[in-house]
Amino acid sequence: MPEYNLKVDENNIGKRLDVFISENTSLSRTTVQRLIEEGEVLLNDECTNKKIKTELNDQISFFYEEEIPQDIEPQNIPLDIVYEDDDVIVINKPKDMVVHPAVGNYDGTLVNALLYHFNSLSDINGQFRPGIVHRIDKDTSGLLVCAKNNAAHQILSEQLKDKTCYRKYYAIVSGIIENNEGEINAPIGRSPKNRQLMCVTPKNSKEAVTLFKVLERYDDSTLLDVELKTGRTHQIRVHMKFINHPVVNDNKYNKKIIDQTGQYLHAYYLSFVHPRTNKRVSFSAPMPQYMLEYITAKGGAYHGL
Repeated sequence: MPEYNLKVDENNIGKRLDVFISENTSLSRTTVQRLIEEGEVLLNDECTNKKIKTELNDQISFFYEEEIPQDIEPQNIPLDIVYEDDDVIVINKPKDMVVHPAVGNYDGTLVNALLYHFNSLSDINGQFRPGIVHRIDKDTSGLLVCAKNNAAHQILSEQLKDKTCYRKYYAIVSGIIENNEGEINAPIGRSPKNRQLMCVTPKNSKEAVTLFKVLERYDDSTLLDVELKTGRTHQIRVHMKFINHPVVNDNKYNKKIIDQTGQYLHAYYLSFVHPRTNKRVSFSAPMPQYMLEYITAKGGAYHGL
């Protein structure tokens, strides 16, 4: 992942940070603003905001994978559409599907499928992320909401920020968790040892809160119902590692790997206020087969919703 390092000279004093970065890189202002909001941009080694004005000799650094310099092709990839209307689409994303194109994943993504199946998608997040309001990892299955227009996108984004969009997951984690429920309140930021990983750290991090309840215990693992109160990158995976119960089969945060299919994590519940009707809507997706098979093999009885 390439690193950007910029220094403010006399000709750029007093500019908004997002403007300065977009003028001095190939990145769009929208992309820069998103990176700043996600805590990816450091100003003099500290997290910052897009409106701050630059000063002489300010040091700005961030990592960003270059966007693909090609058109994204619509592809006839089947989608499990849980709900659709004129404003939103709720998708039950399968495991192994990347949400949007990036280096190493040029096609076969959710975005390629969305472009084929829908004529109208929001463009707030740029041409490489049409309709994408939030993401879940490639190897995480489950629900996410996409926007058909910018008005809906903006309202949904605000709900993610003010924590009125509720998301719950099934997670199978290593080891036996003794407490029946708990809260993990620990800030998450980029790992100083590996910038492609996240970690719990007090430096250059953002608030992260995860709630969990034990659903079932097995001989060497635990099935959890997990609720996100914030939405940091890899939040559940990082928090579970932090309490020494990493997600089973997580090839980034768990040293013990069953196979290469990825972590046992499924976004089963999604609830938000509809951007047009202003009424709360809720959706659920059943536990996927790969998790059911694991539970059955462990002698468990919980089969989800």
